[in-house]
Amino acid sequence: MDKTIYFIRHGETDFNQKGIIQGSGVDSDLNEKGREQAQAFFDHYKNEDFDLLICSALKRSYQTIAPFIELGIPLKRFAEINEMSWGIFEGKPNSPEMKTVYAEMISQWDTGNFDARIESGESARELSDRLIAFLEILKKMPEKKILVCTHGRTLRCMMTVLKGQHLREMENYRHSNTGLFLTKYQNGKFQVITENDKTHLS
Repeated sequence: MDKTIYFIRHGETDFNQKGIIQGSGVDSDLNEKGREQAQAFFDHYKNEDFDLLICSALKRSYQTIAPFIELGIPLKRFAEINEMSWGIFEGKPNSPEMKTVYAEMISQWDTGNFDARIESGESARELSDRLIAFLEILKKMPEKKILVCTHGRTLRCMMTVLKGQHLREMENYRHSNTGLFLTKYQNGKFQVITENDKTHLS
């Protein structure tokens, strides 16, 4: 069934603002700016008549689409679209040492080693596999216009999956808090129409 899917990243949290890594293990709340971003997105898109809302299992994604939930639009939550697990980095400020380890992991992904990961964290392959599983569920849903709120690295990986790209291409995507990635699903294929649209924040 053909669909229009609005993928957005959650609003800002204090961890985002302070450069502290969240991942899937830190279940933070939106800060004041994040709530303002969520409201701005709602004000801009409240008349889109979404059939379904989807968010991750983490609070920051739920809180971002809360104004739509209050309209009574049905909601489903999927841990499959949680943020990537950053293992031992989660809850810590981004230090020079961590940046070095991160760069080494990205270098491994560039060579095709998608099992490389931060200690106790998740690999690119694992992230991709759960997003593929989510998309298979999404394809079979009867709803035609869907708003999906997820996370930054998840969105980067999602774009490569939707476009059939090599996972190393994740690094080419930029994402902002409440940035919109508009997609169409027609004739069994996804098409990305808009990437990281921030018009609602203007």
